[in-house]
Parts: sequence; structure tokens; C-alpha cells
Amino acid sequence: MATRYTRLLRFTAVLAVVIYVFVHRSFSKERHQAILELKEQLHKEQHDLHSELVKPATGNDQGIKVEYRGEVNQSYERENAVLFTLARNKEVAALARTVQSFEDRFNRKFHYPWVFANNEPFSDQFKRQMTALVSGEVKFVEIPHEFWGYPDWVDQKKAMIARRGARGEMMYGGSESYRLMCRFFSGFFYKLEAMKQYDYSWRVEPGTELLCDINYDVFKFMRSNDKHYGFAVSIHEFPDTIKTLWKAVSNFIGLHSRFIAQDNLLPFISFDQGKSYNLCHFWTNFEIADLNFFRSTAYETFFQFLDSTGGFFYERWGDAPVHSIAVSLFMSKSDVHFFDDVGYFHTPSTSCPINDEVWVKNRCICDQAHDVTFREYSCVNEFYEITGKKKPDGWESHRGNGDYFD
Repeated sequence: MATRYTRLLRFTAVLAVVIYVFVHRSFSKERHQAILELKEQLHKEQHDLHSELVKPATGNDQGIKVEYRGEVNQSYERENAVLFTLARNKEVAALARTVQSFEDRFNRKFHYPWVFANNEPFSDQFKRQMTALVSGEVKFVEIPHEFWGYPDWVDQKKAMIARRGARGEMMYGGSESYRLMCRFFSGFFYKLEAMKQYDYSWRVEPGTELLCDINYDVFKFMRSNDKHYGFAVSIHEFPDTIKTLWKAVSNFIGLHSRFIAQDNLLPFISFDQGKSYNLCHFWTNFEIADLNFFRSTAYETFFQFLDSTGGFFYERWGDAPVHSIAVSLFMSKSDVHFFDDVGYFHTPSTSCPINDEVWVKNRCICDQAHDVTFREYSCVNEFYEITGKKKPDGWESHRGNGDYFD
């Protein structure tokens, strides 16, 4: 009797195991199928940023640098591009030297148009000086109030208190106009009527200088190589200016993950998979960009979200980290280009080609020993590592600590 009971117990246990395995496998298959369907749905919902950007060149123009060969004639097909400068009347002398530098080193070869913008009317002297220097068409724009002012949801008294508290704590800590400028570049410069017709822009700031000849059309290079953002310098942001920026970015990602590119540059701006911001940013005083990126659904949604927090006024959020974070999250690695052959100066940093052949060919007037690219406070080395870009010979000798002014 005991033996028969034991056999029955064993049979029942085996049957239970069989039923469990069958049910578990069926459930696992159903769960696996549900996961596959969810992944497929998420893939379908993934935002296609490239459908909104400039289409790359095809055929003979693909992947080339169009070298300058004598005078560009009327038959030369320029890209739909513009140089853009935000300036004040009192900056006319410094800007004149900058424009002359950019014209002599680049634009006198290609004659691209130039748009100058100001939140006040330009003086006759300013217009006369810039018109005399620029080889392409010149436009002077007064920024509308809605692009250079406080949105309705910002508490101006709170913003004033924040500025007072930031005086002496950071560069431009007490400046109201600097905050208006950062917000303007973050979400409005490309919306100016004079800018709406263009696909590319090159931002030029008063006091900057090109230190080497650029003997190819940078805009045509961008299009022929399917690049949508170009930079010359990348350093770290001052942490006190953006105390809550990354928290806002993280909240945005949680709500709009469909905008995040699969092959993105997140490792460039975060060393811990997005838990924190490492402060790396592209220096936007030199920025060659596909304007359709800023007009894209992803970027506009991003800017509106950040703007709604008031961080441009309650803190001192800069357009450089805003642009850089957006580019790093929404673009693919291959969309971004580092101009390693461009000599460029903006106080206090110099970008100088350390490739001797490039330095000689482009008649550079910068000291290669002072190049900022591989200094420890620069982020360009990380960009090379993440993108797999080959570093120039001898880069190690430029790796030292140095400082901004050496």
C-alpha cells in the first residue's frame, strides 16, 4: 500500500513539473513575443531626425573638399548658407577686425552672404563698416522683442534676485543681457526672418579670428560628407551656471526617449551613461550647423521644455551646453565634425593645426605649442576616442595641463 502511494506521489510530482514546464514555456513564449512586439513598436515610434535635415550630396560631389582655385565666378553653386553675427554698435571696431579675418581667410574666395543681428537698430557707421568689408550680400536685422525678452512664465523679480546672488560667483553672473543672449541663441536666432531661407549657418563673434587659410568651401564640405554640426573647440562648462540643467534634461529624456539617436554621442557628455553631465560642450562661438536641426521637432521640443523651467534666467544656462547636449543626444556620431584643419582664436583659447603640412599649406599664424585641442581641460580627446577618429601624429606632446592663457 505504501509503495503504491509512493508511486502515485512521484507520478503526481512529475506531472506537476511537466505541467509547470509546459505552462512556463508557453508563458515565456508569449512574454518573449510581447517584448519583440514592444521593441518593434518602439522602433517604429523612433523619431527620424534625418528626414528633417539637409540631404547629402550625391554623385561626383560626395565626400570631397572643394579646393579654391582662383576667383569663384558667377557660375559657382554655393550652398544655401550664411555667416551670422550677433553684435552691438559699440563692438564695431573689434568686429571689423574679425570680419576682415574671416573674409581674407575664407569668404573672399566664396562670397557667402552675412547676416548681422542686434536687439537695437544698427548705426550708420556700423552698416557702412560691415558693408565695406563683406564680399557677399549683407543684411542688418533688428531682433524682435519676443526673441529678446522675458517669457510670461518667468518671475522677473526671482530672476533679478538670482542675478544679484550670482555676481562675483561666475562670469556674467549678474548680467541680464548675457542671459537674454544665451536664450536667443538657444531657441531663436534661426527663427529670424532673414535666416529662414538658409540651410546652414556659420556663427561668428566679435573679437574672434581665423588663424589659417581655409581653401575649401566648408558648407559644401558639410553637405558632401553628410555632416550636420561642426566645431573647432570643446571645453568644460562652469558647473555653477547650470546646476539644474541636467536634471531638466533627464526629465526630458524620460518623457521623449523617441528623440534619442541610437548611435548617439551620450558618452561625450556623460561618463556614467546619463546619470550626470560631465560638462563637456562644443564652444558655440565657432559653430557651423545645419539650421534644419534647430528647426527639427526634436530640438524645438527640447528647447521649449528647457525654456519652460526658467533656467536661462534663474540660473545662467548657456547656449553652448544646450546645443551640445541636444547634438549629442539627437544626432548620430557620424553627423558631427571636428575641424582639425582650422586655426581659430577666441579669448582665451587657440585652436591651431598641429599637422605641420596643414599648418604650412594654410599659412597659419598660430603657435602649435599653444593648441588647446588635446589639453586636459579640452574635451576633444574624448570626441576622438568615442568617434574613432584618427588622432594627428604627435598629439601626445600637446596633452599637458597648460592653462587657458598659455
